[in-house]
Amino acid sequence: MTPEKLFHDLLGLGLKWEVTESGFEHKRGTVVLHLRETSALWEAVHCPKCTGHAFCYDHPKPLVWRHLNVFEHRCELHCRRPRARCRSCRHTWLVRPPWEGLSTPFTKGFEAFTLLLMREMPMTKVAGVTGESDTRLWRMLFRQVDAAYAEADFSNVCCVGADELSLRKGHNYLTVFADLLAKRVLFATEGKDKETWTRFTAELEKHNGHRHAITQASVDMSPAYAAGITANCRNAQIVNDKYHVVAQVNGAVDEVRKAQARSGDETRAAMLKFTRWIWRKNPENLTDKEQARLAELDTEALCTAKAYQLRLMFQSIYREPTAGAAESRFKAWGRLVRGVARKYSEELLAPMVKAAGMVERHLAGILAHWKWGVTNAFMEGLNSVFSATKRKARGYRSQEYLITMLYFTAGKLRLPQF
Repeated sequence: MTPEKLFHDLLGLGLKWEVTESGFEHKRGTVVLHLRETSALWEAVHCPKCTGHAFCYDHPKPLVWRHLNVFEHRCELHCRRPRARCRSCRHTWLVRPPWEGLSTPFTKGFEAFTLLLMREMPMTKVAGVTGESDTRLWRMLFRQVDAAYAEADFSNVCCVGADELSLRKGHNYLTVFADLLAKRVLFATEGKDKETWTRFTAELEKHNGHRHAITQASVDMSPAYAAGITANCRNAQIVNDKYHVVAQVNGAVDEVRKAQARSGDETRAAMLKFTRWIWRKNPENLTDKEQARLAELDTEALCTAKAYQLRLMFQSIYREPTAGAAESRFKAWGRLVRGVARKYSEELLAPMVKAAGMVERHLAGILAHWKWGVTNAFMEGLNSVFSATKRKARGYRSQEYLITMLYFTAGKLRLPQF
């Protein structure tokens, strides 16, 4: 078997294309294969406009495609793609060879291999492994993701989660929308205001979805998100995510700790030193050292300890089996918070009183958790994974790059596209 016949079989060219010459360029360390069409191709080529028979019109300048390495050496395919002309309508077009990927400089095999690397490695590392520039690889990824995203079907979307994702340092955010049932990213757009929902619903309907088919929207307590849902999704029940609600109360405990540490009482400030993580954890998650430190504290003298106990009581409400029982306890908890603040220190416990007010204002959305049982756990997991991805990549050049990588890694798109 000749080398040309061997490469012909390995490339799976069939009867319509052939390898005319193969060689190895020692200076560049590159395997070079020259290909051309056979007469069998013209028996099967038909005009895309009128389906008439076509013939070979001419051959423009040769093109080069990067293929998978051969024995660790770079491999290139060289071919002068033929132009076909219809015998009936005289329409002329370039014939696409079977090895070509979405990006002309790469073959299908090379694109599939590179996409696999991109899922696990920063783009600069992929560029180093493949010997291609990261700019060229990004262009290939954009084409693949754009083609796959255009074919995405959102017709079954009914349960949506939305959360913000930091774009860069400062107040720069993306709002990411996800299908909480299919566990996939649907859409990402800059900002975290009401208009993000308008843009999302418009995109949803481009992919066979419908805004009024959404029955649950899991979000944090953002007034902008609530307004966007109300304005665009009339059948959607707002479900205030458990994680965000508890995080607000947990943050209030930390604010009480900071306020008491700055209150001027040196004794209590000394007691609170190095206790930040004690108040942030649940008792069962404390280390032995932290448990010993907590036992040493005079909790009766600390408003921070009172706030911590109130937070644990708040979390326990989520273990109630019914929304009715939870509603009674949430209301009782709010009254208890205000009573404890009046008894010990309204100034120091003001963050907890504020948290109680937040719970009362969003009680309907909080109680919806018992009816639907949806949370933004997928979104929070996505945020942590993608933050790690951003750190590995040392950030992205623009929001376009970030959104493309988000769709690529978490959109469950059909890739590669050819």
